[in-house]
Amino acid sequence: MKIGFIGAGKVGFSLGKYLAVNGEDVTGYYSRTEKSAEEAAEFTGTRSFSSLDELVKSCDTLIITAPDGAICSVSYELADTDIAGKTVCHCSGSLSAAEALKGLDGKNVRRCSMHPLFPVSSRYESYKELKNAFFCIEGDTSCAEEWDALFRRLGNPTRMISPDIKKKYHAACSYASNLVCGLMAESVDLLEECGFSQEEALTALRPLAMSNIERIFQVGAVNALTGPAERNDTGTVQKHIQCMPDDTSREMYKAVTRKLTEMSQVRHPDADYSEMNEMLK
Repeated sequence: MKIGFIGAGKVGFSLGKYLAVNGEDVTGYYSRTEKSAEEAAEFTGTRSFSSLDELVKSCDTLIITAPDGAICSVSYELADTDIAGKTVCHCSGSLSAAEALKGLDGKNVRRCSMHPLFPVSSRYESYKELKNAFFCIEGDTSCAEEWDALFRRLGNPTRMISPDIKKKYHAACSYASNLVCGLMAESVDLLEECGFSQEEALTALRPLAMSNIERIFQVGAVNALTGPAERNDTGTVQKHIQCMPDDTSREMYKAVTRKLTEMSQVRHPDADYSEMNEMLK
């Protein structure tokens, strides 16, 4: 494949570099911001293109790494180029290939999506860790299978998924990534109210959080569970609710604790969690 990227943000930089250093034929980049395309091309040892049409002519596979909200409009722009016979992919976790690339309906192109379960946070560093990413792939069978084989060849675990579960799949990814950031921010805020600096709070929480995460991946979330919900300690949970600084914090704590109580019931099927459930309503 001769691979061209449309979009030169963090994902475009990282995926392009990852493919290039592993011997794949990355041709170059087109971006609405010409400087970004030039920077991505320099970083990956490829070319920058001044027009979308020029990129399409030079590649047989196009990967759209624009923001989710722009992917569909890019597909309509591609429809006005000599796109027939090409493969077009995107990297959104929440959009299916057909949904995001509907501008290419009837254009004789193969479409797929390939989403890395990985927080791409740096243009210049994240590619080094993409070897650890799990890729979920869906779309037209032939190109989805090609990308599945390519990533497996690079050592990445993969899974082919159905387009109709993309939104639920992406919500699952958000729980394990973005929403964890929200919970940690709440924890830091509460410790700051206790007199900790942010740096002290993060230092104190790191071994607690890291040990818990490691335990989850060793034995599963239900078996790793500890704390007042698992112990059916309604008194402590009630004190936690009462000390929360506002309604948002209280509702978040109660919502998460309801889930923990559900997990606790699975772990201890003979225990009576009715009082806990009633308190959390």
